[in-house]
Amino acid sequence: MLIIDNNITNPYFNIAAEEYLLKSFTDDCFMLYQNTPSIIVGKHQNTLAEINYHFIKQNNIDVIRRLSGGGTVFHDMGNINFMFIQNIKEGNALVNFRRFTDPIIEALNHLGVDAKFEGKNDIRVNGLKISGNAEHIFKRRVLHHGTLLFSSELNILNDAIKAEMNKYNDKGVKSIRSTVTNISDFLVEKISIPEFKNRVVKKIFEKNKNSTFYSFNPNDIKQVEKLVTEKYSTWDWNFGYSPNYDFENKIDTTNGSLSVNVTVEQGRIEKIKISGNFDSSEIENLLTGKKHNENEIHETLHKKVIQKDSFYNMDDIIKVLF
Repeated sequence: MLIIDNNITNPYFNIAAEEYLLKSFTDDCFMLYQNTPSIIVGKHQNTLAEINYHFIKQNNIDVIRRLSGGGTVFHDMGNINFMFIQNIKEGNALVNFRRFTDPIIEALNHLGVDAKFEGKNDIRVNGLKISGNAEHIFKRRVLHHGTLLFSSELNILNDAIKAEMNKYNDKGVKSIRSTVTNISDFLVEKISIPEFKNRVVKKIFEKNKNSTFYSFNPNDIKQVEKLVTEKYSTWDWNFGYSPNYDFENKIDTTNGSLSVNVTVEQGRIEKIKISGNFDSSEIENLLTGKKHNENEIHETLHKKVIQKDSFYNMDDIIKVLF
């Protein structure tokens, strides 16, 4: 097994690195990493339906779609992510969460944390979630990754994923919201994040005696950055890949109430109806076929729409669309 030494905290890079290690390497791998504040959505989720859009915009929180399924999770520097990649022999089950969560639970138990595998593939303490887990299969290689909430900003976590799901009608995978807690609250011995990471790595090394430590070389970094540019930093992957959905919203403005009904397919507005005290046909025609993306909508409206007397502020039109 390769134990990857990774101190990079860019979430786009780290999520892309998982795919790179899965598809470009042949060794089993283990990696711990931390990310700056970010929301990581499952492959089959409707991104906008899973996030608190205005909160993450105001707080500059990155949003990235990962390779695996499952629900949405929040990362920050108080959260440690673990990743296993393992080659599975013919005849053995490909999907087996306990294969990868058990050594993590053992490491936590060794630190005095009474962690257990509970819920839907969670690690919990006293019924409270400290780790969400997901898997992806490529040929007979399994990528398993999970979170370890060590000292995360739980208020920010809760606000960032406080989604308004009544706005969306779709067939995307819905996150199962659970009450979360931090590992640090249950430690018998108070230790730092670096020491916690060292203890986990030590336990993994004990169980895999033939492991070697590995650091990304310049070519690895180049290939991962290429994957970031072409996939993981793109709107098309992070938002446009979402399942088709219907969106409806209503706001009050100084010019009266404003409501929208939108059908989005492959990330683009296929149908739109805006209701308010004005003729909306010009705007509806302009936005049909555009990405359900604030920057593109903003550019379209401010370039092409001539505002009339007593007309809605363009910012209100944009606001009601999100």
